[in-house]
Amino acid sequence: MSDIQEHKCPCCGGGIHFDTGIQKLKCPYCETEFDIDAIEAIKTEAATEAGESRFHWDKVTSGQWAEGEQLYAYSCTSCGAQIMADATLAATKCPYCDNPVVMTDRFDKGLKPDYVIPFKLDKKAAIAGLQNHLKGKTLLPKVFKDQNHIEEIKGLYVPFWLYDTNADADINYRATRTRAWSDSEYDYIETSHYSIYRAGTIDFETIPVDGSSKMPDDLMESIEPFDFSQAVPFRTEYLAGFLADRYDVDAEASEGRANERVQRSVEEEFAGTVVGYETVIPAGSDIRLTGGSVKYALYPVWILSTKWKDQNFLFAMNGQTGKFVGDLPKDTGKAVGIFAGVFAVAAAIAFAAQYIFWLI
Repeated sequence: MSDIQEHKCPCCGGGIHFDTGIQKLKCPYCETEFDIDAIEAIKTEAATEAGESRFHWDKVTSGQWAEGEQLYAYSCTSCGAQIMADATLAATKCPYCDNPVVMTDRFDKGLKPDYVIPFKLDKKAAIAGLQNHLKGKTLLPKVFKDQNHIEEIKGLYVPFWLYDTNADADINYRATRTRAWSDSEYDYIETSHYSIYRAGTIDFETIPVDGSSKMPDDLMESIEPFDFSQAVPFRTEYLAGFLADRYDVDAEASEGRANERVQRSVEEEFAGTVVGYETVIPAGSDIRLTGGSVKYALYPVWILSTKWKDQNFLFAMNGQTGKFVGDLPKDTGKAVGIFAGVFAVAAAIAFAAQYIFWLI
């Protein structure tokens, strides 16, 4: 069964969104604001009133599978239009009436996230971050600077697995120091070799690994860190007005990535304690992980996907901190044009200089 949940304004009946500036739900029609913690109280009070409550969570069970397209068909409870979603889409907007909807069946049967970090930065901030990222890129294809294209940036809650673990490590290093001196006949260089041992324990908390196969791991790691201290218990109200994905890579399959991150961090941290040597080479390590646990969370990300010359380019901005990353292509046609223009100007200057020389 496939359920859709819409958050309705109790004052005017319009679809309400989560406003990043005030960190509350806000109706874009009557501009009434609603504290998320008060939502349940309003719902309970409304349910006791006679007749139909003005504040309700509309649900429709369509449950139809669009065969061959790997899509689910939902019905919008506001306008009746059909909404198509893939198996991981958990929140979106109706393409006809623009009301935000949440696919509640994506959070059934143990799929509900433990936490969510609400968006702190709105679309204006995301667009400003993208424009700043593109600033000064003279060889950038025009499509990347087109204003209509820039407006396509979307706010998406990305699923993350958060791992806690304790790492006990024993690491050996080979290191060298050199000493040079001279006498009246010779120059001398003495190289001393050392065997160094380090051992210790490091505790790790909330190591993030994205649980979406759609998102490149390196891109998601590049926009870190996220401040987990600002995470709150999951509520669907935070998704209102944004897109959201459910994980399609489970915690067990993501564990290897988390272990790699722990190993890399431990080795870097321990290597930072081996100082005063000219060369340091790891000679072997034994890292043991204990006390592991995992949580499921949704993290805020602004994304823009662009295709140029059969290549896909994905840009991402941390919706909490504003950190922006993304690879940019170079328009070789522009490069040739700029080179030709510079060459033409240089040739004209050289010709003018030669002409003046002959006049003299």
